Amino acid sequence: MSRRPIVVGNWKMNKLPSEAAAYIKEVGPMLVQYEGVDTVLAGQDVLLDAMVYAARNTPICIGAENVYWEDRGAYTGETSPAALADLGIKMVIIGHSERRNYFRETDEMVNLKTLAVLRNGLMPIVAIDEAVQLESSNDHAHWIVNQVVESLKGVTEADMANVMLAYEPTAAIGSGQAMSPEIAQKSLWIIRQTVADMFNQAVADNLRILYGGSVKPTNVYDILSQPDIDGVLVGDAALDASTFIELVSLAEQAKRTLRKDA
Repeated sequence: MSRRPIVVGNWKMNKLPSEAAAYIKEVGPMLVQYEGVDTVLAGQDVLLDAMVYAARNTPICIGAENVYWEDRGAYTGETSPAALADLGIKMVIIGHSERRNYFRETDEMVNLKTLAVLRNGLMPIVAIDEAVQLESSNDHAHWIVNQVVESLKGVTEADMANVMLAYEPTAAIGSGQAMSPEIAQKSLWIIRQTVADMFNQAVADNLRILYGGSVKPTNVYDILSQPDIDGVLVGDAALDASTFIELVSLAEQAKRTLRKDA
């Protein structure tokens, strides 16, 4: 278990720039004690400058929630990956369930964004969505495998050192009810084995894979006690500063216990 656990807070379309800065100033000093966990906060574009400034000299990495696949051009309203890199952004969430469902993002679009982010020296957190009602376990596995393969087309073995994946069962997002840790573990195992088939076992073993969908303090320990779940992508529970700190603390405890038991 050499993979570092990670807690990613996705604020979605919440918070004002002043609120974002205040939040980071509150949690930044408190996160220093959790040296075994990486922490990321992702905000909407209008917050990013304030977030990067507030996160200086803290352990917090600032991420974006979306990006376009061209660096420059006549694409009104879109966000350049080159501009994000220049701003000091380190990570970008790509293909979130809400982007796929509300804005009709396809696997091809997700792939183009992934390649653009890597080209600009950023780390993509590529979300694997489960957006349909699946009739059998075979359909479920095929859906996951296909999304992984399509999302990572053209990504090299060297690139994979800078990629994370996130499994997001749509039914769990915003529902208040997370997928059971054991079922989530099976899905993440499928993802890891797919990556091993696409590249090799070493790449798969080093890849960090996150679970997202109604993560909160009451379930994060059990979720992160699973061997293939390396982190969590958190929505509503990340909006409160004290709750975010609690999630990070529980993440460190869960992974420490898992290493001892391994």
